[in-house]
Amino acid sequence: MADCKRIKVVVPIPMDSAGVANRALQLPDDFVAGGFRPEFAAVRWGAALGDSYHDMLLMDWTVFQAGIDAEDEGYAGVLIDTVSDSGLRALRSRLSIPVVGPGEAAFATAMMLGKKFTVLTMWPQWFPLYEKTLTEYGWWSRCASLRSIDTRPDVTELLAGKEEVIFAKLKAEAEKAIAQDGADVIVLGSTTMHQSAQYLAANLPVPVLNPGQVAYKQLELLIGLGLSHSKKAFPSPEVGKDADIRKGWA
Repeated sequence: MADCKRIKVVVPIPMDSAGVANRALQLPDDFVAGGFRPEFAAVRWGAALGDSYHDMLLMDWTVFQAGIDAEDEGYAGVLIDTVSDSGLRALRSRLSIPVVGPGEAAFATAMMLGKKFTVLTMWPQWFPLYEKTLTEYGWWSRCASLRSIDTRPDVTELLAGKEEVIFAKLKAEAEKAIAQDGADVIVLGSTTMHQSAQYLAANLPVPVLNPGQVAYKQLELLIGLGLSHSKKAFPSPEVGKDADIRKGWA
């Protein structure tokens, strides 16, 4: 399609093509609007699980590295495939095309749909990811809680083969968030949890947000409207360092 608008989706963990394909399943063909084409690509090196401040730094840096050439490569926008929104503000500073993160997009949407949202995630090691973004965005007052099922994630195989156990655990924890914390919207804490979204939405009395899909549709919307981030808010560097940044790929 000659006029197809390509979207670069940056996976924040290095993995093989099979792992990338599993993550790409969150955006099935019938979900993507005509005229758009998401292209998933994993960082070449970096974090393993996002389970520590060590990994958070690596994700910020490697996602930034992976995205700096997107505009020159002809992409219409960049989607960051992690609710941590790793590298988001740095990429907005470097690029003029819109850059969207699932954390910001899903939290903002949750605040449109309810009064308080809970971030429901796999294990508490990911809590610092949300603490970082909620603090940066100033949205703690709208967050009912952070909850996990205390289960080590698999960032490449995702939830495949574990659905019966994992889905039930997620549902039970979400019910606690609603009953005990006052949550009226549930946000899944990782794009790797997308396989559970349909089940939870059908079995909970509140909206359940699949963050990767919410962020992707927000990016389609911005591109369709001809909008991008404010360069007053995210000014470009006076002295660029692209050549030095690319050295990290070697």
